[in-house]
Amino acid sequence: MNSLVLTVLTLGVLGVLLAVILYFVAQKFKVEEDPRIDDVEKMLPGANCGGCGFAGCRAMSEALVTRDNIASLFCPVAGGEVMKSIAGYLGKTAPEKSPMVATMRCGGSCDKRPKVNHYDGALNCAVVNTFYVGESGCAFGCIGYGDCVHACKFGALRLNEETGLVEVDPDKCTACGACVKACPKGLFELRKKWPKNRAIYVACRSKNRGAVVTKVCKAGCIGCGKCEKVCAFGAITIDNFLAYIDPEKCKLCRKCVNECPTGAIHIVNMERLPKEPKAPKVEATKEVKVEPANKE
Repeated sequence: MNSLVLTVLTLGVLGVLLAVILYFVAQKFKVEEDPRIDDVEKMLPGANCGGCGFAGCRAMSEALVTRDNIASLFCPVAGGEVMKSIAGYLGKTAPEKSPMVATMRCGGSCDKRPKVNHYDGALNCAVVNTFYVGESGCAFGCIGYGDCVHACKFGALRLNEETGLVEVDPDKCTACGACVKACPKGLFELRKKWPKNRAIYVACRSKNRGAVVTKVCKAGCIGCGKCEKVCAFGAITIDNFLAYIDPEKCKLCRKCVNECPTGAIHIVNMERLPKEPKAPKVEATKEVKVEPANKE
């Protein structure tokens, strides 16, 4: 009995001693955390999507509080107004950035990009892209198994079963960039978000020559350069047989849309410009010399 009591007392004293040691160690090595980090975290949306480049909103909050210059820090989900509020609370200057939206740059729907083979394997875009180009003859088009849809935490993407293409809901999109990282074909791009969700962009990423493109897709860019010639703002460039419209230079004039022979340039929430009527051909008239009348 005495040995049992002695054992209990020994363990009790040892426990108290270890607790005292842990207390002093904790006090010695404790790190004081700025209370503003909690306040900033509450001001952020809490999506933890990684669109800001950090693992989560907590890490973003710590960076906003601890860094003197926050010009490179931006939360696409929160947007410019929230970033201004956070900067005002911290006494810093917020970066000015235009709203962005994800754009899926492939117009090769099922009727325009027919399948040439059948894939019977894991329904995953990354897996398919590892082994071969896909079920169509275009090595640059949408595979259509929805890796991007699963990556989006905001429900902004959906796979259209009729067209076989992924569609973006601009009202739900936060430009977090998850779809950009998820697509193995690199079809998604974060572009400037215009009022009323208007947009003009080249829905093609093929870098093949025009003759090759037309064989596998009726909606692909053939790099003819007609759009580049008609653009008065220098917003369109041709590189590797592919046209690209710079969203920062584009003024939505829509002239390029009518010039594209394959319909690779997509126009959203705007009407096409009416085509100018062709001027009638004027036939050249022969000059008829009139001899002066003889005077009698």
